[in-house]
Amino acid sequence: MKKLVQTLRNIWSIEDLKSKIIVTFSLIFVYRLGTYIVLPGIDPNKLSALSSNSKGGALGLIDAFSGGAFSQASILALGIMPYISASIFMQLMTILIPQMQKIQKEGASGQKKINQYTRYLTVIVTFVQAYAYVTYLKGLGKDAILDSFSAYFWLTTPIVLTAGTLFVMWLGEKITDKGLGNGQSLIIMIGILARLPRSFVQEWNAKVATGSGGILVFVIEIAVLVAIIMGLIVLIQGVRKVPVNYAKQIVGSRQFGGARQFLPLKVNSAGVMPIIFAQAIMFLPTIFASFETTKGLARLFSDPRDYIHMVIYGVIVVGFTFLYTALIFNPKQIADDLKRNNGFIPGVKPGQPTADYIGSVMDKITLPGAVLLAIVGILPGFAQRLNITQGFASFFGGTSLLIMVGVILDSLQQIETQLLMRQYDGLMKSGRIQGRASSVSNAVI
Repeated sequence: MKKLVQTLRNIWSIEDLKSKIIVTFSLIFVYRLGTYIVLPGIDPNKLSALSSNSKGGALGLIDAFSGGAFSQASILALGIMPYISASIFMQLMTILIPQMQKIQKEGASGQKKINQYTRYLTVIVTFVQAYAYVTYLKGLGKDAILDSFSAYFWLTTPIVLTAGTLFVMWLGEKITDKGLGNGQSLIIMIGILARLPRSFVQEWNAKVATGSGGILVFVIEIAVLVAIIMGLIVLIQGVRKVPVNYAKQIVGSRQFGGARQFLPLKVNSAGVMPIIFAQAIMFLPTIFASFETTKGLARLFSDPRDYIHMVIYGVIVVGFTFLYTALIFNPKQIADDLKRNNGFIPGVKPGQPTADYIGSVMDKITLPGAVLLAIVGILPGFAQRLNITQGFASFFGGTSLLIMVGVILDSLQQIETQLLMRQYDGLMKSGRIQGRASSVSNAVI
């Protein structure tokens, strides 16, 4: 406890770090306040049908990322997701289109152009999703729409939702620039954490209702959740260190190079993206649930407790992990950079042999990482099978837990870096906290 108090004092004594923390919490408070402001023309007391329909599938994921704003018909109902979708699209374009690759290699100016393109694309994506959300409200939440405002609802709602998403995007950028951590990721994490207290209370009430044995079961559930979080931290921070030597160079009377370093290859380079893609794929068959011939198939793909669903979901996660890793990880570029800087892997020739070696190592460590990621993805289904409430079961794995752990590790890494720069002790007695920023290639989230 004394060590914790001293660490908190050290953090608060650094003016720059204190300012970042205050700015971050202030902007997050503004975001959470906005999630409770309902769209014009909506009666918030008649949104029960909307809330009950936003508990599973892709809609449940959107509602989780927006902190419940989606089911509350808030002005921030779409949250940061349109911007994330646009960012993912632009990231893929910089990999697949040579012209975009050239812009990216222009440095700060090129990144500024890509960011501007992402903002323009965000507006387009938000407008499309806003009209889809209006249709969704007209269907399930039609009783909540005021009759006196229904004639203007189609016009005003997309405008308000687009403005809300752009405001959230601005908040995220301000947190990134003047706050602590990645703003977009923090906003998503706060939205996910906002559901935790309610889910915790619901699970507690459910277990207390079963008698004294239910309390023991609840304690065991918390212990299992802590164990899963610890395992997930190992998965996120796990790296394979490939030794790299740098040739000595003598310039004048000074010697450069000759040091031995390591190339850290992440076990889970794809991050949370494979699970997001897999959930989107699994959601597609549910669109055809209204047809009699496809009802059984739609039910299978929408029920995370079904064993066949788990197998299909796991296979998709493993496949997308390899696909996304291949898109974002370029062994040839790494080999060229090593050769340009007079670096080499002991026992491996520079150039193409180095690229082949790095690629083979990446393939070997990606397989166990993909399997573990698939297991994390299906854990909420197993939790529901063990009679854990749906809301609390979502924190036993899947996208929610991955994002939470990853973002928290990133933020702690930045705090630890600030402490070590000013010759304070780090947050841990031994070792360093490694966030996702230390990986060779990062996903958007």
